Amino acid sequence: MSYCLNPHCSKPENPDHVKFCISCGTKLLLKERYRAIQPIGQGGFGRTFLAVDEDKPSKPPCVIKQFYPQAQGTNTVQKAIELFNQEAVQLDELGQHPQIPALLSYCTQDDRQYLVQEFINGLNLAQELAQNGAFNESQIQQLLIDLLPVLQFCHSKEVIHRDIKPENIIRRSPLSPPLKKGEVNNAPLAKEGGGDLVIVDFGAAKSATGTALNHTGTSIGSPEYVAPEQMRGRAIFASDIYSLGVTCINLLTGRSPFDSYDTHNAAWIWRQYLKTAVSNDLGKIIDKMVESIPSRRYQTTAEVLKDLNIQTSASIPPTIINNPVTQKPPIPQPVVSQTPSQIEKELLEVKTQFTGGKLQPQNVQPQPSVSTNNPTNKDAIDKDLEEMRAKFLGNG
Repeated sequence: MSYCLNPHCSKPENPDHVKFCISCGTKLLLKERYRAIQPIGQGGFGRTFLAVDEDKPSKPPCVIKQFYPQAQGTNTVQKAIELFNQEAVQLDELGQHPQIPALLSYCTQDDRQYLVQEFINGLNLAQELAQNGAFNESQIQQLLIDLLPVLQFCHSKEVIHRDIKPENIIRRSPLSPPLKKGEVNNAPLAKEGGGDLVIVDFGAAKSATGTALNHTGTSIGSPEYVAPEQMRGRAIFASDIYSLGVTCINLLTGRSPFDSYDTHNAAWIWRQYLKTAVSNDLGKIIDKMVESIPSRRYQTTAEVLKDLNIQTSASIPPTIINNPVTQKPPIPQPVVSQTPSQIEKELLEVKTQFTGGKLQPQNVQPQPSVSTNNPTNKDAIDKDLEEMRAKFLGNG
């Protein structure tokens, strides 16, 4: 079967031997090569199709992403265009990596933009969680060992993903049979199943070069998994580490990350919702990955790998451990003086992010052992902010 890419077509299904839609006359082959088979997803800014590459003898499956914004408003549509173009650029810059979908084509046809990329056959981790239940410690350790080097690779290319979450991590089916036209293999995987973990959806990714590091921009990402500084439009490499840590919490507890965070005390309380116990060592690593204050968090993936004690693991190249990627110094910008009142306002905003910036869980039962008036955490945060204030005002 061929599926017409015209979003206004009334009968998009066609025989696979025709070149033009029988219903509307639209050309069915994209770039005279890629044939859409069936839609597999739709959002506010586009549609996704399973497709085949007719130019190759084996006709391997691929994915066509069609930019088709349905949102209203010039600014919203313009931002969507930027993100769509950005995904193509980032995938192109990342080149060939076995755990990142390869970019096959980026083109315009019939006044619509298209992106064609490698099809990753398998379930994402959110689907695995729903199907198999919460992950255990060994699964989380393996997840970190598998994915931290991928983030290391992205960061070495000056790319911040900005939307790491279970839905954007797919476990490639290890022994999948060849797909027939129109078939998507959603066969269940064993709980301890193998297969490479692949990071997908680079639509939110951005370059970490130049002035992008220093200017507040648009907050992008999934709120449950986004680091506080990224909420304010200031994503850094450590923001991806934060999101990966929150992903681990979600997979270990089977709960929304919002439900594992105590907004009154600005603290993660995920341990009390564990399905299976985890070691104190792994718990400390995850806690450091999800520190709200960036300077207290792991700064590089190499630091996390080191604490996982896998320097001798054959699966991790020694260069990943010995040559961590660090944030490059930003291009010097003109100094803009701030008044004390402006700085106070900034610090108040930071404090709000740390203590009340996350949504209050809707279904968290009150915990008798946690006092909402506990001064210890609040005092610590106030002390940290006072140190920041002194630094900014030149008194420290």
